[in-house]
Parts: sequence; C-alpha cells; structure tokens
Amino acid sequence: MLTTHYVPGTPNWLDLGAPDVDAAADFYRSVFGWTFHRAGPEESGEYGFFRLGDRTVAAAGPLTGEAVRSAWTPYFATADAEATAAAVERAGGSVRVAPDDVGTAGRLAAFTDPAGAEFAVWQPGDIAGLDVVMEPDTLCWTELYTTDRAAAKDFYTAVFSWSYDDMTAGDTVYSVASSPGGGKDGDSGQSGILELAGEHLAAGSRPEWHPYFGVTDCDTAFARATGHGATVLIPPMDAPGVGRVAMVADPAGAPFALIKGDPETT
Repeated sequence: MLTTHYVPGTPNWLDLGAPDVDAAADFYRSVFGWTFHRAGPEESGEYGFFRLGDRTVAAAGPLTGEAVRSAWTPYFATADAEATAAAVERAGGSVRVAPDDVGTAGRLAAFTDPAGAEFAVWQPGDIAGLDVVMEPDTLCWTELYTTDRAAAKDFYTAVFSWSYDDMTAGDTVYSVASSPGGGKDGDSGQSGILELAGEHLAAGSRPEWHPYFGVTDCDTAFARATGHGATVLIPPMDAPGVGRVAMVADPAGAPFALIKGDPETT
C-alpha cells in the first residue's frame, strides 16, 4: 500500500510530460477535479503542480528532447541519487538525466531500465514527495509493463532492494513489488510488474511505467476521460480480488489506469 511515509524505493513523486501543458491541465481537471499551479512565472508550458484542494497530487511539464512521447513518470524515493545512478548503470540501465539539485526542494535523476522503461528518483530536500496518495483522485499504484519480467525483477532489486510476491492467474504472472520498510498496516505492496504478451507487442505496446489513480466510480471516471478525448486501452472490467479497473491514454497519448476497489478509495 502506498503511503506518504517515503522510505527508499517507494513511489514518492509523479509527473507528466506533455506537448501542451495547458491542454493537459484542462483534461485532468475534467477527469479528477485537479487544479494546475505553475512553479514559476506564468509562462505557457512551464512545469507546475496538480493539486486536489491544497494538496499536491502530481506534476506536469513540457516534453523535452527529441523523439519523446507524452507519458507519466513515477519517481521512487532515494537517500542518495548518485548512489542510485551508479546502481542503475551496474545493473544494465542507463542514466537519462544525471543527478541534479532542484533548488532546495530536493535532488532528482532519471533513468531507463534495460528493457527501455523510463523512471526517475527523488532525493527529498524541502519537499519529501506528493502530499497525498491512496485517496479518491490520487495515485494509488504504479505498474511496469516489460518484455522480461524476471530480468526486470532482478534489475529493480539491484537498484532498490525490492522483494516480490508473485501472483498467478492462468498463464499470467503478476509480480507485486515491496520496498524494505515500506507500506502500511502490514501491506507493503507498492508496484506491479507484468510481462507484455506477444500480441500486445505486435500491437505497438512497449515497456513503460504507468500510474493508477483511485476513483470512487470506475465507470463514471472512465466516461469522463473518454468524453474529454482519452483513448480506450482497457474498458472497465472487474478484476477478482482487486476491484474494477480501466486503462486509457490521455489526448496526448499518456497512459494511465483507474481503479475502484482494493485498495479501498471511498
């Protein structure tokens, strides 16, 4: 279970790279009721924060570099961004953004795992991480699609010391990751790892991280998202022992999921 008691290896930040930040802000306001507050002067496309009331639930900024697509990036807590960067490279990943200070807020670095999925880390300074998780319209899970589940497990264990609980449903194995000391009330699960099937790869899926947002009604949130331009990836469905889930891509192509169930969000 995600908490705001951020120990190393647990999700502590989330941001969206968007080609049009204002359009993204309008979309997520329509779906979740978030407001968007720029971090600095009112300049179009500048990095800023999504808030629910007065609490930060995510962030967004313009796409950078060439040949990049809109996507959500999860950040995992670290006590030492340089040490994490070294661990990433030893384990076969690559550094996209070298560790760097963000004023006094903290220190960040961004990476690509060996299969090509992008993620980042946040070393807290003045800002420990998101203000709230596990409530309606906030982050409640992170999930990795990969081409080699076993190799992904080895990589993230080497980087974050994760352990796993493998769950099987038919031919599908889902690995639930936990960080040492993470979780709440005995539930340390924080992220899932799922291997992409051949038909998904053939259809254009690729290794990626994406967030799940808790909602009070999956079908209603799904209808709001698709009604404001989202593309259907997985329509609402019941997942035994999990709840009701759906997945969409926002109008710029960034995938995210919706969940109502366990963890309970009402």
